[in-house]
Amino acid sequence: MTTTGYLKDTQFKKFCAYGFFKNQRFFESFIILYFLHHGISYLQIGILYSMREVMLNLFEVPAGFLADSLGRKKTMLTSLTLYIACFILFSLGSTFGIFIAAFLLYALADAFRTGTHKAMIYDYLKRKGWSQYKVSYYGHTRSWSQKGSALSSLIAGAIIFISGEYRWIFIVSLIPAILNLLLIASYPDTLNGKTSSLTKAAIRTSFQHSWEDFKTSFRKREVRKAIVNTSVYSGYFKALKDFLQPIMQALALSLPLMESQTGEKRTAVIIGTLYFFIYMLTSRASKRSAHFSKRFSSNTGALNTSLVMGIAAGVAAGVLLYLQQPLWAVLFYIVIYLTENIRKPIGMAYTTDYVKQEILATALSAESQMKTLWTALITFLMGVLAHHFSLSVALVLLSGTLLLLFPLLRVNNATSPGSQEGKHN
Repeated sequence: MTTTGYLKDTQFKKFCAYGFFKNQRFFESFIILYFLHHGISYLQIGILYSMREVMLNLFEVPAGFLADSLGRKKTMLTSLTLYIACFILFSLGSTFGIFIAAFLLYALADAFRTGTHKAMIYDYLKRKGWSQYKVSYYGHTRSWSQKGSALSSLIAGAIIFISGEYRWIFIVSLIPAILNLLLIASYPDTLNGKTSSLTKAAIRTSFQHSWEDFKTSFRKREVRKAIVNTSVYSGYFKALKDFLQPIMQALALSLPLMESQTGEKRTAVIIGTLYFFIYMLTSRASKRSAHFSKRFSSNTGALNTSLVMGIAAGVAAGVLLYLQQPLWAVLFYIVIYLTENIRKPIGMAYTTDYVKQEILATALSAESQMKTLWTALITFLMGVLAHHFSLSVALVLLSGTLLLLFPLLRVNNATSPGSQEGKHN
């Protein structure tokens, strides 16, 4: 046993590798610019993202049932296959209609993935008797996801600089997706969770039991409060994170660097480099999540403080962008990224304290379902406001509104589980 309280065994390395390959999506650092390059407006971008989240919302809980009732490995393999089809469509597309079809595949793939892999991790921790270390364990595996994103952004910048075409970042994204397909196939069958035989009666019975357990768990006030607090910021982050790209582009074009190169190539280098450093910072933030939570008497204080901190950074970024200070706007935008990665392991630990292990994938999918509702709403409003006013005004209005809603979004001390991982270390 190491000083962490758990062994970094072969399965730990597989969990880390999955996160690393999962975030080797070279297009993510440039997708907004890719849309703008093809003449897609901010309003259309808002519609695309919102549509994806609505479809994800429709598929997410049924996908969680599928994972819990029929097996998590097959669910993950299906998800990865859909991602591959999506990347191919993106690489071939250039119109709003094709992007709609690609985003539909993306939403379906996300629905099968969301909550399922996390449930496999927590199931593994329970089997090993390491549940009390879940914040640290999940934080370390998530840090590899951020390292994957960091490397991905550098590779993406290099691909665009060399090829001069955005579509190649989608084509190259197929490689890590295929590697993850093989990796998930190698997971032990014990991580499948409870499964049922493929008969109509068995499937119906399994779904009924899952649904009853699901309703029973979510009658608890603690679960509802936890889900609202964790989902609102994750939805806010997911809605806003890609809109950093136009701000980075403005920064890149304002810097006296590589002036002999085209604006697109300068943007590729600057954005790729900036995202590399951002994701290296977020990787460290994930690993330090447990240390952050120890500064508070419970995870309740950590969740409330970080919620205000992240949304306030959004207000500041919008104001600075309005004042034509792209460098400072980018720096405050980075705080939004860091906050999400600090909060994620804490929020996951807080929520799972109240959910039965057998329906964990279902419960986590339900939490993500609320996140998608927030994401759909915020992204649509972001697109509308940015289209009619500006990106800076949209940031200030949306972030400011969420700050005003904080009294309704906070978790109360009375709902805290009363335990922290740090007390076990």
